[in-house]
Amino acid sequence: MTRPTSRAGARRIVAAVPAAAFGLASLPLPANATARPVQADLRATRTAAQVPVIPGGDAAGRQAALVDREDQRIMQTRSVLAAILQIGGKATAQWKRPQIFGSSQGKTLVLPPVSGGRPYTVADLRRYGGRYFQRLPDGSYLLGVHVYVADGAGLLLSDPSGPLVIRMGSVPGAFSSIVSFGGKVRIEGTRRHPVRITSWNPRTRTSDTEVADGRAYLRAVGGEFRMRHAHVSHLGFWSGRTGGIALTGTDRPASAGKHVNKEQRHANKKKRLEERGGASGGGPGDIEIERPGGTATHVPAADLVTGSIDASVISGNAFGLFVSGSDQTQVTNTRIVNSLAHGLVMHRFAKNANISRTTVTGSRGDGFVLSRATEKVRVTDCTSERNGHNGFTVNGQALAHGPSASGESLESFGDSSINSSRARNNGHYGIELLGGDKLSVQNSQVIGGDMGIVVRSGATDVQISGNRLSNQVRQGISLRDGVRRASLAGNTVDGARTGIYLRDASGTLIGNVVKGATAHGIALHGAAGGSQIRDNSLSGSGTSAVSTSRSQGKVTKENNDTDGWHDTASLWMKARRYMTPLNVIWACVFAVVIVSMLRSRNNGSRTTRTATATPDPGRARLGAPSAHAKPGAHGAPSARGEHGIGRGTRGGSGGHDASGGR
Repeated sequence: MTRPTSRAGARRIVAAVPAAAFGLASLPLPANATARPVQADLRATRTAAQVPVIPGGDAAGRQAALVDREDQRIMQTRSVLAAILQIGGKATAQWKRPQIFGSSQGKTLVLPPVSGGRPYTVADLRRYGGRYFQRLPDGSYLLGVHVYVADGAGLLLSDPSGPLVIRMGSVPGAFSSIVSFGGKVRIEGTRRHPVRITSWNPRTRTSDTEVADGRAYLRAVGGEFRMRHAHVSHLGFWSGRTGGIALTGTDRPASAGKHVNKEQRHANKKKRLEERGGASGGGPGDIEIERPGGTATHVPAADLVTGSIDASVISGNAFGLFVSGSDQTQVTNTRIVNSLAHGLVMHRFAKNANISRTTVTGSRGDGFVLSRATEKVRVTDCTSERNGHNGFTVNGQALAHGPSASGESLESFGDSSINSSRARNNGHYGIELLGGDKLSVQNSQVIGGDMGIVVRSGATDVQISGNRLSNQVRQGISLRDGVRRASLAGNTVDGARTGIYLRDASGTLIGNVVKGATAHGIALHGAAGGSQIRDNSLSGSGTSAVSTSRSQGKVTKENNDTDGWHDTASLWMKARRYMTPLNVIWACVFAVVIVSMLRSRNNGSRTTRTATATPDPGRARLGAPSAHAKPGAHGAPSARGEHGIGRGTRGGSGGHDASGGR
């Protein structure tokens, strides 16, 4: 944002704000609107079948356009506010107070920073929101305008004296939102009186379940977001950042400038030098502008959002909870129900997050998602149940696999883990790990699903240990498609067709227990060189306990207990197990030796018979056949070429002489 060069230019910018403030009618909110209790709306969303599906086709295009419009509205509001805050003089002081800005994208109640850091409250929303924030006869509040919490400002939604219910207006063509850009938002209820926030259609007096025309949402862009003891329902549409409750970082500075004095400036410089190991240059995107009077403006390269959500219920959102560009986010003791897409999504550049004692049920997509470019996310003691796709999905693949327009890194991501958690009866897999390095699944339980734990897409150094899997349709644990150096230890698989399956993957399988398998205990296909199968216990019935006949490379098999395995293979299948190329070669060698020995023995017997059948010399001279001659020997060629038929003495009648005459 360029600062105005003259006071006249400043007046023109300020004058433009009130002129646009009433350019577009906002959400129609009848003053006498009444409402049903929010508890009834929460009960109405307990089953996924009652949750509408995010539409596609033309409706998808409309929703995408609404997301773009929201982005433009937020950036317009931020730009105008930044320009106003840089203007001096008493004449412009009134524009630095909370007020409603207007634009072609709708009306926005802007909450600028307050001296002393005091947060805005519900009372302030009533004061500055006017007819756009009304109290209904049942004691709840109806919000009919977008709320923007600026950098340095705070918003506290709490009512210690009783339950606080906020119904965010959401009708076809218009909806409300609460967005902070670098500010702080706190939603604080109590165990007895949780804060309740839901979308609301005043015309139908019900929560808004139609997402094709947009829907109310909450979002924190940078800054902080904290929610405790809250029930949030039926928020969001289409994208993660407008999906219901979104905590997103930004690659834009949270404010146009942060003012520091000389001492603070030198302290910040010293800290930056220490972080860079003494290097003197500024970091990428860092800008520091000197001003008269010993002050400076430091614009950081990026802002991450931080936040925590505890003891809350999130029901019927498009995305139950969406987090990206965050550091040290905490999600604890929370239940996410019937999301239209995924339940809890940790998106790009979410790092060092801890998710514990959280349950996701009935999502149309996955329960928990750790997307690409997330690192060091710990999921502990969580449950994912009856979701449409996977229970847990962890994607550690690189953002790019070659040159890209954005120049993304080719490095994979990892160091995330799922510990002591449960995946029950999800539509596809219990847990799926895609790529990445040093991912782990430990001491968890997987029940049902097509397969239990699936690792694929070239993941390396994955650790799968101490897990209990049961009642999978095909395979309990599956390593596929380039997985290397995986470690499987101490897992128990019960009831799958194949307990542990490796396809074009290698790993170490030690101390695993497979029970009730109906095809193979352990099966290896394709390139599996370097794999070790040791000290496993395999029971069940099928064609083989350990099948390596279709694998290539050296596979070590030692001390596996297969006493409980009932072999159902046919004779031909059993023979095929030993028909390896080396075994076939040795079999041919032995066959040649045996045949040679038999032929030698037969030749010796024939020689003995020939020696005992030698003809009498006297009879041979007379031409008479020997008594031992074989029948039909007459007329046979002799060693000298003489013919034996009709041979007589020299000069005898009836015979031929040597010349052929009689």
